[in-house]
Amino acid sequence: MTALHESFPVGRFAPSPTGALHTGSLATAVASWLMAKSAGGRWLLRLDDLDTPRQVPGMADDIMRTLELFGLEWDGEITRQSGNLAAYGEAFDRLAGMGMVYPCGCSRKEIAQAASAPHPEDDCLAYPGTCRGGMRAGAVVRSWRVRTPAEEVCFHDLRRGPICQNLADRCGDFALRRGDGGFAYQLAVVVDDHLTGVTQVVRGDDLLASTPRQIHLQRLLGYPRPEYCHLPLVTGPGGAKLSKRDNLVSHRLGNWTGREGALLVAVLRFLGQEPLGELAGAGCCEILAWGVAHFNAGRIPAEGGELPVPLHPFGRRVG
Repeated sequence: MTALHESFPVGRFAPSPTGALHTGSLATAVASWLMAKSAGGRWLLRLDDLDTPRQVPGMADDIMRTLELFGLEWDGEITRQSGNLAAYGEAFDRLAGMGMVYPCGCSRKEIAQAASAPHPEDDCLAYPGTCRGGMRAGAVVRSWRVRTPAEEVCFHDLRRGPICQNLADRCGDFALRRGDGGFAYQLAVVVDDHLTGVTQVVRGDDLLASTPRQIHLQRLLGYPRPEYCHLPLVTGPGGAKLSKRDNLVSHRLGNWTGREGALLVAVLRFLGQEPLGELAGAGCCEILAWGVAHFNAGRIPAEGGELPVPLHPFGRRVG
């Protein structure tokens, strides 16, 4: 299955309401919005609320209000993963009917003991296929796994170029559903994007390793493949993993009130764009309009790093 090349792309931003946005997620939202809008396309908002126990009350509304604060308006209705459970079940049943799914009784500890070390990019433990031919007697179903081929899955990333991954070596047969019936991220996101006609997926490098798995599911289900662009990650000092606590961007907290435009310009610069100096004091709508007219995905840098956080008018850093 080849990638779609629509005249007018459909992009999306899919945050989880488990906490407020941070500077890294704002950079992803801005990049995905500009990439879609600069090509005359649409930008959708989906709330990935599948992980119910980790959701924080009020965060969905805070995320929406924060995006509006920065002028990032979405097209159409907001969708939620919690509204797509029936569609996940239908896709799972199709795969099971094809003989591509089987029950697994292995715990994570057992897989870790049998598998090689996890890949640092996505903490993936390669499943050794213990239950491929059937579970051991008396075992309890802990997950349902999809069969993966011992061959490379390749795609062209709009920023990183050709990417190939051997699924059997990298992750093995990966989980689609938990033993309690809950659906896994890999299946959910593939169905979500298909349901809303997404043709362009812009997200962080931390999700790059998941893309071949999702392409495998798209092939099995007969879904068209979106274009992919994985962005460099915003990091903390010295390249450390970004701390949400120290880099929040929240309407509820009001920690960027009056400085939204300055942060937006900083995000554009992080993405390799070159906003004009006079935009430093402009409003978000004017800055985004400049971005739509001048956005160049080819300028997105190869490496991430710290996002230069503008100073508060009183001299202290915010966020």
